[in-house]
Amino acid sequence: MGFGQFLAAPEVKMKIVTYRDVFQNTAQETSRFGEDYEKLSAVIKLDPKDISRLTIKAGETVVVRNAFGKVVVTAQVSDNEGAHPGIAYMVNGPWSNALVPDETGGTGVPKFKDFEATVQGAKGEKVTGIQEIF
Repeated sequence: MGFGQFLAAPEVKMKIVTYRDVFQNTAQETSRFGEDYEKLSAVIKLDPKDISRLTIKAGETVVVRNAFGKVVVTAQVSDNEGAHPGIAYMVNGPWSNALVPDETGGTGVPKFKDFEATVQGAKGEKVTGIQEIF
């Protein structure tokens, strides 16, 4: 047993920005509870610097949590042009919605587009299943 297994994985505070994805929408129309939908929706896209700070590799799972929820999703390298450390992207769907703050600031509409959460390597945990969210 190596000493490293007892160290906590780094936790990074991030701004999460949600977006629509045509491929995820197509998978949702086919089967909201299907494997393709989960594979395209249970994802967080991170800047390469943030992946490095988290000491993870693309394709590994991460825990994304805030005061409103917690999900385990797959980390991917963002395909956005330009560096964006500290900003992560998640597709609109059950996994990102589980983290949306319930505060509306008097508008009656939650802050779906951007909110804060911490991201931490999940050390092999499985992606949160859609049944667990609902």
